[in-house]
Amino acid sequence: MNIGAHVRGGGTLIPSLQAGVDIGATSVQVFTQSPRMWKPSQYSPEVLSAFREEQKKHPTVTTTFCHATYLINLASADRDLYERSVTCLTHNLSVSRGMGSSGLVLHVGSHLGAGFDGVLNQIADGLSRALADAEHTPTGVDDCPILIENAAGTGGTVGRSLDEIAALIDACDDDVRLGLCLDTQHLWASGINFSTVDGAQDLVESVSQAVGLERLRCLHLNDSKIELGGNRDRHANIGEGTIGPWGLAPLVGHPKVRDLPLLLEVPGVGDGPRAEDVAAARSVVTSGISLYDGDAESVEIARNATLARYIAHSEVFGGGATASVKSSPKTVSSPAKSPKSAKKTAKTAKKSTKKSTKKSTKKSTKKSVNSSEKKSSKSAKKTAKTAKKTAKKTAKKTAKKTAKKSDTKKTPKAAKSAKKTKKTAKKSDTKKTPKAAKSAKKSTKSAKKK
Repeated sequence: MNIGAHVRGGGTLIPSLQAGVDIGATSVQVFTQSPRMWKPSQYSPEVLSAFREEQKKHPTVTTTFCHATYLINLASADRDLYERSVTCLTHNLSVSRGMGSSGLVLHVGSHLGAGFDGVLNQIADGLSRALADAEHTPTGVDDCPILIENAAGTGGTVGRSLDEIAALIDACDDDVRLGLCLDTQHLWASGINFSTVDGAQDLVESVSQAVGLERLRCLHLNDSKIELGGNRDRHANIGEGTIGPWGLAPLVGHPKVRDLPLLLEVPGVGDGPRAEDVAAARSVVTSGISLYDGDAESVEIARNATLARYIAHSEVFGGGATASVKSSPKTVSSPAKSPKSAKKTAKTAKKSTKKSTKKSTKKSTKKSVNSSEKKSSKSAKKTAKTAKKTAKKTAKKTAKKTAKKSDTKKTPKAAKSAKKTKKTAKKSDTKKTPKAAKSAKKSTKSAKKK
């Protein structure tokens, strides 16, 4: 298998080869100039020759592709923009030929609502002019074809179907220097479902009938942020999109596709494909191959390995891919030549996935409960200790307060009693004195009389 990636070219282009090595790629794709600027990059014949020599003897990176500038629009009604696009394409092709590139990938452009039939001839004329006017391919080097890339279907983009691409090639008199690059994300966004073996076989047959498999030189291997038929160009890392690894596997594992350069154009973490993206692509291709070449057991192993990797990737990136994992088993069919084996495999896979999910959930729940219990126990212990301390303190305070209150109650009572006694005594004295005095006075008076 040949897993490649889009990388930076650098001033002499040679750094792109090392960039491929760094992530484990065996093919690379580079821009021949800034993708969003008209100003062309100027490479001397010596720089291009040095790259060809380095590429030729490189032990790891065996193939190099170029990608034309995004600004090119061969379908534009603006004559100045059209001429500028043809000139830019011609320069891009000259650099690609000078590098000894295996193909220059091209987005044809958009007719902006004018209709495909209305722009067909001018596009064909622009392609033919670029093929004729670009610098000649160096002696002893294979010619570099222009590879028309299928579009995602946004607006009036040209090449949204194989029929449109076939019509363009036909309008250029079937020029052998025109080829095809299929982008998996664009196919998916255009509503082409290749996520089953039957779907992948139908697509490969359509390519064969429309343009010929000999024109298919490479694939752009990308997952999709957009749902099937969403008609938007939005790439995702493998395992983070709506296609998923098992949805890509039937196409990239197809016997007539698996040996083509499969070029990653995924975002990575913002700087393009990483080593882990290349590894994920290899895993997907291996799983895809097993669909066609393996027995039920090997298909099962490959499928579970791919799904396990997908689930792990999903957990790392926030679980965005979980839905696709669950739906994937229902959309995948086994090789047409062994329906009985396929049915058995699907059943076993479903059982295995269910068991794995149950086990994972149980383990996760147990871990969560244990953790929760541990925390609760620790918290309860701390709370009990605090409560005991508080209770002791409160009891002491209450006892002291009660004792004080008790003393306060007794004192007033005693004082009141003493006061009452004193009052009674005083009253008693008061009552007795006047009576005695009266008696004494009476006695005195009586004595006086006598």
